[in-house]
Amino acid sequence: MNKTGEISEAQIDQLLTILKEYAEAAGYHLNPDLEFTRELVKSLLINEQRYGYQACPCRLASGTKDQDLDIICPCDYRDPDLNEYGCCFCGLYVSDAVLQETQKITSIPERRPRKSQMAKEDTLKAEILSKVESLPFPVWRCKVCGYLCAREDPPGVCPICKAGQERFERFL
Repeated sequence: MNKTGEISEAQIDQLLTILKEYAEAAGYHLNPDLEFTRELVKSLLINEQRYGYQACPCRLASGTKDQDLDIICPCDYRDPDLNEYGCCFCGLYVSDAVLQETQKITSIPERRPRKSQMAKEDTLKAEILSKVESLPFPVWRCKVCGYLCAREDPPGVCPICKAGQERFERFL
């Protein structure tokens, strides 16, 4: 960030390099439209500056990290969007087919549940959790890639997608 609080081109370049390396190492691709992708990266940096985390630039963040864990980039909806539509909701990540220009990017419906749906899901999770309390260890699920592990606490970093511990939820 420069003296005026604006995001610098160097910051955008740095994060773009990191995201591209991460994406390619994990089998993903960033949008080949460099100008568009740079704007998304800039928006991620603005959200990080604003909220302290890189919330998806195309969704309204609450400013409370615990409430926004599902929309921290890469969001929980990236993989289903890539599989079904060829790119994620904001367009940062694209599929092989889009990259090879055998599939065109179309509009993508919002997958993020509304607050009323989230409350119902939380109630259902609580019911299920009460039934599996007898397991010797809780089962943790990475909300980014689906990795499962049974242990006292979730791992600090997902061994598959490198998401942080806060991106894990108790599965069973």
